[in-house]
Amino acid sequence: MQALWMVWGSFFFATMAVGIKIASSEFNLFELVFYRGVVSVIFMALVLRARGTPLRTPVPMMHAWRTLIGVLSLGAWFYAIAHLPLATAMTLNYMSGVWVAAFIVGGALLYGQAQRQGPLMATVLMGFAGVVMMLRPTLDQNQLFAGLIGLLSGLGAAMAYLQVTALGKVGEPEGRTVFYFSLGSAVVGLVGIAFTGLTPWTAVSWQTSIWLIPIGVLGALGQWCMTRAYSRGSTLLVANLQYSGIVFGAFYSLVLFGDQIPLLGWAGMGVIVASGLLATVLRTRALPDTPAEVH
Repeated sequence: MQALWMVWGSFFFATMAVGIKIASSEFNLFELVFYRGVVSVIFMALVLRARGTPLRTPVPMMHAWRTLIGVLSLGAWFYAIAHLPLATAMTLNYMSGVWVAAFIVGGALLYGQAQRQGPLMATVLMGFAGVVMMLRPTLDQNQLFAGLIGLLSGLGAAMAYLQVTALGKVGEPEGRTVFYFSLGSAVVGLVGIAFTGLTPWTAVSWQTSIWLIPIGVLGALGQWCMTRAYSRGSTLLVANLQYSGIVFGAFYSLVLFGDQIPLLGWAGMGVIVASGLLATVLRTRALPDTPAEVH
């Protein structure tokens, strides 16, 4: 049952993406990162206080590194959400599982053990074939750059999961990990706003601004659920359930935004999901103590 936290986490992230999609029409990227971080910091501070979890951490540098990678990935994902169909942006971010497999294959090549990683290498190639299929239709809509940024968000998510896993192994509470990432998001967003400027509230409609609070709360809940799932559930089952986020994203994309995704794009999504699942199965068999991915 612990693995079902992943379904909730995926739902929260997909719903947060709806808010980002709407809010991006009037707020710039750094503002979205800032508001998402500030609301999450307040929310998680209240949660940690209620649970009696201290904010002081014995591993501040680990949090700093996780935050740096995570915020870069978050910003890239927000950009992709603003400029791509929601289902496409969600799928590219969930490429993190394939990126992790690519890391493993790269390490094997470095140490001359590539012959043992043939099946895993095949899933990597399969995943990137799915990306080509999904991004090919965007060439006609001048969305290729946004697609590449979305792909990089998945790479960042894969790197962030490694640090989240390390934090869990040293005993950091789930809530504290989410709190420091949210704090870092707020700081980076504020620095960015110093250069890009702040949108006057008088120039923003209430239908847009009202999403800023749900974005922060949903983001914090999504991270908390995913961290909890990976720390307490079956790695293989949790990784498989993660792809429910693409289903939620596709539903929102069609129903709320009326996105028109060509058949080739849907086929590419299917290939990416299949490659991610296969890569997870192969990694889990080879490295049973290695978790999959955390966003």
